[in-house]
Amino acid sequence: MPLRTAVIGVGHLGRQHARIHSDLANEGLTEFVSVCDLDEKIAHEISLERKVEWTADWRTLVGVVDAVSLAVPTEAHCDIAVELLEAGIHVLVEKPIARTLAEAERMIAAAAKSGALLQVGHLERFNPALVALRPHVRNPVYFEIHRVGEFTARSLDIDVVLDLMIHDLDIVQWLVGEDVEVTALHAVGIPILTNKVDAANARLEFSTGAVANITASRVGTEKIRKMRFFQPHDYIAIDYATKHVSISSLAPPSASGAWPGVHTRNLDVIDVEPLRTEILGFVEAARDGKPAVVSGREGRNALALALRALEQIEEHAAKVQVGSVGVT
Repeated sequence: MPLRTAVIGVGHLGRQHARIHSDLANEGLTEFVSVCDLDEKIAHEISLERKVEWTADWRTLVGVVDAVSLAVPTEAHCDIAVELLEAGIHVLVEKPIARTLAEAERMIAAAAKSGALLQVGHLERFNPALVALRPHVRNPVYFEIHRVGEFTARSLDIDVVLDLMIHDLDIVQWLVGEDVEVTALHAVGIPILTNKVDAANARLEFSTGAVANITASRVGTEKIRKMRFFQPHDYIAIDYATKHVSISSLAPPSASGAWPGVHTRNLDVIDVEPLRTEILGFVEAARDGKPAVVSGREGRNALALALRALEQIEEHAAKVQVGSVGVT
């Protein structure tokens, strides 16, 4: 029997989850049962659009579904996920995994106890350009990353570190190595249009000697999603927005005594929708009893780095006497 699925929270991003769950059901891969939202009008609207049931109370889904996408505000992640996981329901939770490390640990423990799958929605891991690049990454040394977006009224319940920068904190840790220690982290940030951090920069140093410089802003005039990094003999550039990735490598000299040249190649990228890849991976892992593509532990580790950055930002704000930057 295919997994019975639901989407809890059908706001801006949850609507996209519902669209893909509907597509997977139409392909016979799942049975899309219900959508859930506290706003009954929205829940009803999406249910009609996707031809499924709807509810305003997520607890009514226990015993009815096998797996859910959880796309509610971060503050509600832990309580909902823990109860669902304890009931044996697989959960794909949007990033950040939770507000605090204690909440993340509760979610991880609930999944471990019941055997239900907990996957965290670090969507950029599924960007086709990064998927094409991943097999070519070996011992990265220095990263320069910019993630800039235009201001919108969405996701203002959290700061830019937990909203945008956490993508790159997760990716850098993944590429350097999940078990590689971050030995130092320095960060600065400021509020611009809200009372939370709207622009921030973080510098990470790893025990391997790798260094990452990450800038994130949600008050830019253009959308930028770029990462550049060096590894022995290679310079790699990736543009998440255009899904383009290139590797520039040293080429042998063309003549005796000449300087070596540089050879640049563009990787072949299979252009598929990252969110579909993410949800399909979640469904297949839940169905087949395989590990999550992005585990609860990995989501927790990305949150830990983000919270370290926010601590540094608050300390710096106090030093330069700009007052609290609203990171709590």
